[in-house]
Amino acid sequence: MWDRLAASDPGLLRLTAGARTVTAIALTLAVLAALRVPVPQLVAGAMAAMVATFAIREKQRAAQAVTLALGLPVALASVSLGTLLNQRVVVGDLFFVVLIFCAVYGRRFGDRGTALGLIGFQVYFLSLFVRATTSALPALCGVVCVAFACSAAARFVLLPQTPAGTLDQLRRAFRARLAQLIAVQAELLDAGPDDVDKVLDDLRTATARLHETALLIQGRLEDGASDPAVARLLQRRVADAEIASERLGLLLLTARSAERTDTLTLHLPGAALPSGGELPVRDEATEALRRDLQALRLLMLRPVGEARGTALARVRNRLLGYREEENLPKASPAVQDVFRGLGEAARASLGLRVAVEGPQDESDDTPATARSREELDAEDAAIEAGEEAEAEEPGPSGLKRPTTRAAVQVAVGSALAIAGGELLSSQRWYWAVLTCWIVFINTASTGEILVKGYRRLLGTVLGVVAGIGLAGLVGPHTWTAFGLVLVLIFAMFYTAPLSYTLMSFFVTAMLGLLYTLLNTYSMAVLVLRVEETALGAACGVIAAAVVLPVHTDRRTNDLLGTVLNRLAEVTRAAVDQLSGGAGADLVEQARDLDQALADLRAATQPLTHPITPLRARRDTARYVVALLETCAYHARSLAATAELLPTHPSIAADPRLRGACGRIVHNIEAIAAHVADPRATAEIETGSSIASMLEPGTLRTPRYGRVTDRVLRHLQRLDEAVSGLARPLGVTTRADRPKK
Repeated sequence: MWDRLAASDPGLLRLTAGARTVTAIALTLAVLAALRVPVPQLVAGAMAAMVATFAIREKQRAAQAVTLALGLPVALASVSLGTLLNQRVVVGDLFFVVLIFCAVYGRRFGDRGTALGLIGFQVYFLSLFVRATTSALPALCGVVCVAFACSAAARFVLLPQTPAGTLDQLRRAFRARLAQLIAVQAELLDAGPDDVDKVLDDLRTATARLHETALLIQGRLEDGASDPAVARLLQRRVADAEIASERLGLLLLTARSAERTDTLTLHLPGAALPSGGELPVRDEATEALRRDLQALRLLMLRPVGEARGTALARVRNRLLGYREEENLPKASPAVQDVFRGLGEAARASLGLRVAVEGPQDESDDTPATARSREELDAEDAAIEAGEEAEAEEPGPSGLKRPTTRAAVQVAVGSALAIAGGELLSSQRWYWAVLTCWIVFINTASTGEILVKGYRRLLGTVLGVVAGIGLAGLVGPHTWTAFGLVLVLIFAMFYTAPLSYTLMSFFVTAMLGLLYTLLNTYSMAVLVLRVEETALGAACGVIAAAVVLPVHTDRRTNDLLGTVLNRLAEVTRAAVDQLSGGAGADLVEQARDLDQALADLRAATQPLTHPITPLRARRDTARYVVALLETCAYHARSLAATAELLPTHPSIAADPRLRGACGRIVHNIEAIAAHVADPRATAEIETGSSIASMLEPGTLRTPRYGRVTDRVLRHLQRLDEAVSGLARPLGVTTRADRPKK
C-alpha cells in the first residue's frame, strides 16, 4: 500500500503540501481559540496560515526561512493598507490594481518574488473578505503574526521536508511506477482481442507516468543529491531504467502482434496494435516470459535493505544471463528479443540499486552478472564530478518579457473585473478580481487562460451545490465547520496538481462554510459567487486576447521550435560521439529535450481539450506530440548508448556513422526552419534507409557488425519519425537524387 501511495503521489509532494497546510491552520486555530478571539479573526488566521504555507515554494530550508521572514512584514503592510483603504473606493481600487501588477511582476525574481507577491495579494484579499475595520486592525495584525509563526512551526518542526528526503521519496516512486509498468506489460501477454486496446492504453499511461517521475527526479537532483557526481550518476541510472523499460514494452508489443511495432504506438492515444492484436502461442517460452516479468517486477519493488538473499540473487542472475544469450528458450526471434530486453531491464535495475545503495554482496554472482557489474563500475568511474556552467542566453526585455506582459494583462483584467464586480455587488466585487488573478497563474497563452477559466467556473458551480448542502448540515456548530474546512483544504491541495476543476470545487465548498462562520451565508451569496467567477474569468480572457496577446498557435510554434532544436542537438551530439568525436553531457541534453517536450505538451492542452470544436486540429496536435515523444525516446536511447562508448566492449566508434545520420539532422533543422517561418523554402530529404546505407559493400560505409544493431534501429526509427512530422506540419519533401 505504501508503494501504491508513493506511485500515485511521487515524492509525496501533494500529501505533504496538504498535510502541512492543514497542520498550520489547525495549530493557528488552536492558539487563537486559546486566546478567545472572535470568529472573524479565527477565519482570518486560518486564511493567513494557509497563504503563508502554500506561497513558499523554495526547496532549501534556509531559503524558505528567509522568504517566510520577509513575508511577514509584507503581510502586515498588506492587511493594514487593505483595512485603511477599504472604505475609500477609488483610491482602494487603484491601489489594488497596482498591487496586483507588482505581485505578478515579482515572478521575474524567482520563487521568492513569486511568494512575496502572492502573500501581498492574498492577505489584501483577506482583509476584504473578513471586512476588516480600523479598530480591529491591531488584533488582526496579531492574528497574522500568530498564523506565520504556526506556519513556520508546521514547516520546520512538525512536518519538515528536506531536499534529500524528497529525492529519496521520488526514487521510491520511480521504482514503484516502474514495477507498475512491468505489471501492465505482463497483462499484455494474456489480454484477448477484446481487452488489448484497454491494456495498450494502460501501457501508454504507465509509460507516461514513469517519464513524469523521471522528470521530477531531474528537477530535484541539484538540491537533493550530496554532490554533483552522485547527481549525475543517479540521473544516468534513472535514464537507463526508463529507456530499458520502454524498450521492453516495445519488444513485447512486437512479439504480441507478430509484426514490428512502431514506437509511435506507445505514445499516440488510440493507435491500434498491428495485426489486430493476435495472441502469441502459449508454450513454454511464453510461460517463462510471464514468470520472468513477475520476477523483474519483484526485483524492482524490493525496498532498500531487503533485496538480498540467495533466491533473489538467482532470479537476478537468470535475468542478467539473457544479455549474454544464456538459456534463451526456443522461440521466435521476436520472443527471444523480449528475453534479451528483460536482461537489459535487469541490468538497469542493478545499476539503479547500486547508485542508490552503494556496493553490494557479490558472492552469488554468475559470470554474466559479474560482467554487468564490471560494465556498471567502468561507467561510474567515467562520470566526472565537475561540469562546465553553461552561459544563460539573454531573455526578452520590456513588454516582451513574459512576467511584464502577464503583469500588464492581469492589471487590465483586474481593472475590468473591479468595474464589473462593483456593478454586481459593492460588497463582494473582489471575487471577480480573485478569479481573474488565478486564471493567469501558470498560463502563458490565451487558449490556456480560456481553458483554466472554464475549469474554474465548472468547479465553482459544482462547489456552490456542495456548499449549500454543507452549510445546511453544519448549521451553528462553529468547530464542526472548521473541521470540515480543514478536510476541504487538504482535498484542495491534494487534488490541485491533478485537476483544476476539483480544486475549484473544494475551494468553493470551503467558502460556503466560511460564509456560514461569518454569518453571511445565503443562497444569494453563493449565486453571486458564481456570477463573480464567470465575470472574472471573462475579464481575464478579454485582457489576454486584447492586451499584448500571446495566441496559442504562436506559443506552441515557439515551443515546437525549441523541441526541434533540442532534438537536433541531442542527435548531433550522440552520433558525433558514436562516430568517435569528443564526449558531451548527453544525458543532460536529453533531459533538456524532455523538459522542452513537457512544456509543449502542456501548451497544447487547449488544442487537445475534449470540448474543442476543432476536431481535426486536435487530432493533428496529438499526432505531432506523439511523433515528437517517439523522436525523444530514440534520441534518449542514442544518447545513452553513446555514453557507453568509452567502457562498453561491444560498441566501437565508427566515423562513417556521422554521414549516415546527416539526413536526420538536416530534416530536423528544415522542419524547425519551416515552423519558425512558414515561407521558408527548406525541404526534407528522403532516400535509402539508414540500415541499407550501412550494409556491407555500400560505398564509404562500414560493415554492419561494427556498430550495435540497436544503434541502427534507433537511427532508422528516428529517421522515420522525423520524416513523419513533415506531412502534418506542411513541410515539402524532396527525394534524394542518386549520386553519380
